[in-house]
Amino acid sequence: MTESRGRQKNFYIVNKEVLPEAILKTAVVKELLAKGEALTVNEAVDRVGISRSAFYKYRDGIFPFYKANDEKIITLSLILEHRTGILSSVLNTVAQMKGNILTINQGIPLQGMAVVTMSMETAEIAVNIAEIIQKLQLLDGLKKVELVGQS
Repeated sequence: MTESRGRQKNFYIVNKEVLPEAILKTAVVKELLAKGEALTVNEAVDRVGISRSAFYKYRDGIFPFYKANDEKIITLSLILEHRTGILSSVLNTVAQMKGNILTINQGIPLQGMAVVTMSMETAEIAVNIAEIIQKLQLLDGLKKVELVGQS
């Protein structure tokens, strides 16, 4: 619950099957706008098939719910040789496995090696963490991969 202008707002998790169509369509309009798939409210409501007034009536009352257990995030520490294309190979390998890079930090190369810390979402990856690390270790120029965190 949150405090807003002196009164509390109550939130509920509700199965979408019991929500009126206008509320569900409002959620779709918000998603179209957030993703940039519609540039204006008019365009989005026309595509979805609701009125602007219905959108404005419900827009502050519907929010997407994301299951926390669907998101699997790991953080890896990598040591790469300081050569052209090695980091690119790492990123391409992650992309081929359907991993989603969330953050990446690379230190200044010292003595021909660069330390990279990378966080990635693994929800869409079909293999386990050990297999992800094994695939990365096979890359030429990657000297070390270590799991430093997961959630």
